[in-house]
Amino acid sequence: MMAETGFVALWMAASLSLLQLFLGASALRPGNEALLRPVRAVAVAQGALISLSFLLLIQLFLATDLSVKLVAANSHSAKPWLYKFAGTWGNHEGSMLLWVTILGLAGAAVARFERRLPERTLVATLAAQAMIGLGFYAFLLFASNPFERLDPAPLEGNGLNPLLQDPGLAFHPPTLYLGYVGISVAFSFAVGALVTRDVGPAFARAMRPWVLVAWIFLTLGITAGSYWAYYELGWGGWWFWDPVENASLMPWLAATALLHSVTVLATRDGLRAWTMMLAVVAFSMSMVGTFLVRSGILTSVHSFAVDPARGFFILVLLGLYIGGALTLFGLRVGTVREGTAFDPVSREGALVANNLLISAILGIVLVGTLYPLLVEALSGEKLSVGLPYFNKAAGPLALLLVAIMGAGPLLKWRRDRLRDLLRRVRVPAALTIAALVAILMLAPGIGVFPLLGLVLAIGAAAASVAPLWKRNLRRTPLFTWGMVIAHLGIAVSLAGMAAESFFTKETLVAAKVGETVAVGPYDVHLMGVEPVAGPNWTAIEARLSVRRGEGQSFILAPQARIFSSPPTETSEAAIATRLDGQLYTVLGREDSEGRWQLRLWWKPMVTLIWLGGALVALGGLFALIGRVRRERRAAREREA
Repeated sequence: MMAETGFVALWMAASLSLLQLFLGASALRPGNEALLRPVRAVAVAQGALISLSFLLLIQLFLATDLSVKLVAANSHSAKPWLYKFAGTWGNHEGSMLLWVTILGLAGAAVARFERRLPERTLVATLAAQAMIGLGFYAFLLFASNPFERLDPAPLEGNGLNPLLQDPGLAFHPPTLYLGYVGISVAFSFAVGALVTRDVGPAFARAMRPWVLVAWIFLTLGITAGSYWAYYELGWGGWWFWDPVENASLMPWLAATALLHSVTVLATRDGLRAWTMMLAVVAFSMSMVGTFLVRSGILTSVHSFAVDPARGFFILVLLGLYIGGALTLFGLRVGTVREGTAFDPVSREGALVANNLLISAILGIVLVGTLYPLLVEALSGEKLSVGLPYFNKAAGPLALLLVAIMGAGPLLKWRRDRLRDLLRRVRVPAALTIAALVAILMLAPGIGVFPLLGLVLAIGAAAASVAPLWKRNLRRTPLFTWGMVIAHLGIAVSLAGMAAESFFTKETLVAAKVGETVAVGPYDVHLMGVEPVAGPNWTAIEARLSVRRGEGQSFILAPQARIFSSPPTETSEAAIATRLDGQLYTVLGREDSEGRWQLRLWWKPMVTLIWLGGALVALGGLFALIGRVRRERRAAREREA
């Protein structure tokens, strides 16, 4: 009965989504003002029902109910409970139900707590949210039913993809989906404002927290996903320009531009049309990402390969939503009044330049991701667009973007003088020049991109904290701290990327037990190789004794694992993290002479990549809390 109850709850939630759309559209007509209030209640009820449906699916996975087709195909009774729980969304149908659940809960939160928008704009927003959800409800009900039964039930399930049997599965997908759905809510706000012609600072202040939430979760999701792939796949890299990695990067780029634009609209009443356009672009990129992951056109460790019929269904939704959004924007952008004017040399001007560069990088990533797919679809020829294209095309723009990011917060709003800006950036510029000279002396063979990356990272780090100079730090607003920390995080990540690309040392050897191999500053001694067993896997584990100079030795134990359900071999890297970097070790196969393949990397400062990502998300959280506090304080003052 649990599966049938979940399916009924899914149908009821879909029905309420249709009712929410109908009531919302009807309430906007003159004379139907009485329908405005019920829309909120319907949205809350829809969120409760879709949550019930998802919770029941989780319970089916925890109980390993093999009479449910989805559980039998993606679970196993011997799996640890964490992977049964997270395995709920480690598949196509479950991940889509999670997507829709978050969408329903977000709509309920908007209906329950949003009080800043005029009632008509809020109802139009909820109607747009229902319209988005309705397509995905139809997809689940008619093409991807997560509660479908099997008769007879198998004796045992197929198990979960071993590459997904990691704690990262419990964190990475939900954070990304929260980011995607946050973007959809921001898009719904934009649709509501365009429909009611209510584009202005009040609308932007209501939308900004949702953009911030989406941006924070996308940042966390991308950062966590990068580290998960780094340690789980055993390739030694942190970003591969995989099309599905790009599918999460593109919405993040668009959300970053939207966040800056909506802040200008909320505080300075500028960039009105920019904000509307970026809301549409950000949502479009999240839809493109959804299509790439779930259409089956990609073969990737990240994607859920499904049949072409489902891919066509998602493609239709993609066309309807993106086409409808662009059509609405084209029809209503003429009604968006021009905001407050500003000079090119101003903080708004720097933000526009940043947005243009982000949009250009987004275009480069989009073309590099979709072009091989289009060529293969039209001609059958397989093309690969990888690291050289992305680095050469997007790299220079990204470095210029970081330079402008450092200078932007030091500019005044609306109007400034270039001479005054040059005076304010004297210290960061001096540190940048000093860093350039020092790096050229210490690493004379360094490449152009790593050199510029390290130099700009140091200059941007100094410029990011410049807004705190001569301030009373205790009285500095929390959202200012958020901006400083987020910009500092970008600089820290850039330094880690540049250092990893040039200073990494790799050693690939075939070693016998008892031999010692050098990599970077470490000596790695192969003590032995022995079999071990886990809860649902067996493995060959190497015992490596590692010493750095005259320091204390320590043990690393990389594994080559074999899973039985489904039959899969994986490499489990063993990583030693130190303040100045990571030693990364992978065990390969044994050859005919009794030697074991060892792949060893020394990666100086690589951890700065993920530390920077965490700082960016922390900065976004501080900005969110600071803005919410200020708006609540202003509301209390207005009431008083």
